[in-house]
Amino acid sequence: MTALIGSPHRTSTPAPTHHDLSIDVARAACLVVVVMLHAMMVGVSMGANGPVLQNALEGQAWFAPVSWIVQIMPLFFIAGGFSSITQWRRMEQRGASGSDYVRARLARLLRPAVVLVASVGVGLAMLSAVGVPADIVATAGFRISQPLWFLAVYIGCSALVPLLVRAHERSPLATGALMLAGVIGVDAVRIATGVEPIGYLNLALVWLLVQQLGFWLADGALDRLSVRVRLAAAGAAFAALVTLTAAGVYSGDMLVNLNPPTLCLVLLGVVQLMLFSVLQPRIRSWVAAAPARLAAVTAIGSRAMTIYLWHMSVLVALAGVLLMTRMPLPTPLSAEWWATRPAWLLLVVLAVAAVTAAMARFETFSAPRAAGFGQTRRVQAVSVGVAAVLGVVGIGMLLVVGFTPGTALVSVALLGGALVASGAVRVVSRRRFVPQRLLNQRFAG
Repeated sequence: MTALIGSPHRTSTPAPTHHDLSIDVARAACLVVVVMLHAMMVGVSMGANGPVLQNALEGQAWFAPVSWIVQIMPLFFIAGGFSSITQWRRMEQRGASGSDYVRARLARLLRPAVVLVASVGVGLAMLSAVGVPADIVATAGFRISQPLWFLAVYIGCSALVPLLVRAHERSPLATGALMLAGVIGVDAVRIATGVEPIGYLNLALVWLLVQQLGFWLADGALDRLSVRVRLAAAGAAFAALVTLTAAGVYSGDMLVNLNPPTLCLVLLGVVQLMLFSVLQPRIRSWVAAAPARLAAVTAIGSRAMTIYLWHMSVLVALAGVLLMTRMPLPTPLSAEWWATRPAWLLLVVLAVAAVTAAMARFETFSAPRAAGFGQTRRVQAVSVGVAAVLGVVGIGMLLVVGFTPGTALVSVALLGGALVASGAVRVVSRRRFVPQRLLNQRFAG
């Protein structure tokens, strides 16, 4: 809590103030991979007992090695860590507090989430009302909720940025080592006891550690290493990853290692970090050389959370439309199914773009700057802390309990409470506003 309460201070670590195009490219590329991967997972067909909505890639042996390439969530969090420490240091230099930073992040993350949850809740209720089978409605809610783990985790990671930046500046090695020990410890207990839920403690530890890797990238620590050293580090992490999966300690499928997160994602993150740092100069030059590329990256980046939150709803809706047409549908993974994937992916891109264009305003809307006026730093810190907890719980309950009209209603209430508690939105009073200068005159003398 100290980092949220204490007064702004100058740090001895140089504060990165530049906008790094390579980070924008990384985040945009990761988002594209996520959307395309989820689109490829959609398996829609008509079974003997009615419509079937399944994960077409689940259980396919050939997908495990592919997952080492398409598992880009570590790079996503690394890029997020880079952006977070950069934004926080800029705000700190302007005299902002940690509470100001967290409030801004919560506003950007929670506003589009409230709209999504409310919309999906209404949509699921309408499906039930028109007689869609309960199992189909439940499957739709489950599929839409699956990617939301990222939002819950990212809210928590963002809320801890001021505190973890302080720890990083004081002792980067010790901070990283402590987190790594925690990750290994959780994995060891989970494997030894066979109690899988223990592994979900790493939802915090793994992603906080990977975010911390982004802090190292932003500080320029990797730039001080030669390319040969960075490639050697990537090779060592990759070798460790191969050894642990080949020995059967962990699954060879990196999507399995996502749920719950394991040490494998940290090692994969190190590989991605080192390779990305080597390629950064070329990536910057590549995107800057073509205005069209820069425009595309900027467009995706400015709507990133909207794209991420809505893409699964779009996929489920498109799958439903296919089923309603009653047209013959190819069996998932058949030759005909593969032949139709290019058209399917194009349809997904167009649909996601259309929905994003309509919903992006909820993400980019500017938060009120006067939030927290008149509050002490301690009160502001407590308020944003409560808001972060409400945000995590509001999303987490959809994952644990299930996405239904009822849970959507509760979630919207929690997320709305988070926005109010953080000061990201104002509760308008019916009382007439009296400027402070008039109050001062009224009570003077």
